[in-house]
Amino acid sequence: MLEDNPRASRTVPFVSKACGLQLAKIAARCMAGQSLKSQGVAGEVVPPYYSVKEAVFPFIKFPGVDTILGPEMKSTGEVMGVGESFPEAFIKSQLGAGVRLPTSGKAFISVKHTDRPAAIELARELLDMGFSLVATRGTAGVIEAAGLPVTAVNKVNEGRPHIVDMIKNDEIALVINTVEGKRQAVTDSRSIRVSALAAKITVFTTIEGAQAACMGMRHLAGLEVYALQDLHAKLNNSDR
Repeated sequence: MLEDNPRASRTVPFVSKACGLQLAKIAARCMAGQSLKSQGVAGEVVPPYYSVKEAVFPFIKFPGVDTILGPEMKSTGEVMGVGESFPEAFIKSQLGAGVRLPTSGKAFISVKHTDRPAAIELARELLDMGFSLVATRGTAGVIEAAGLPVTAVNKVNEGRPHIVDMIKNDEIALVINTVEGKRQAVTDSRSIRVSALAAKITVFTTIEGAQAACMGMRHLAGLEVYALQDLHAKLNNSDR
């Protein structure tokens, strides 16, 4: 069975706000026989600002649930972040979704093999912002080989003290955990994500999400508030 879904309840309102066009109304008029040209829609709208849509997940209301994402529909809503740059827009979307972003402390990194090259730059960014690093042995070895300071910590199955102990003792401020698609790998790291959720620690389960968060965290102290009307005025004054 194929899905036929125009995403009218979420994506269309988001894009409408981002580009200043009432897309539902435009589409309805097209179905009634009016052309795009007659409605003043002459071409693609490219806003001079960034808009980021973030899904809202109710994980905190379900203790013990794994925060790793799969094909299932788990979100209960979406928020929108707008900024002059992508990092500013992204960090606003995270704040709007209720994500708490730390500014200091220990960041834990444990990533799958294919993400380890990217983890080096991620580690460098976190160190530059004042974080200290702990990582599982495989990830720690890669980071250390790049000349960056990191402390290795045991996985749960490697004996105590391990990373879950550190999470429960409030020693960790941020968790970055990516895993292979294999069921065993997901199961082995589940306790990390579940413990972090219980401790209300922010967890990123993709390397791309963690990279975007690092970029955005540099903008936490200087966020601007924009009126949607002012943003749309910029669109009306630009070539369309």
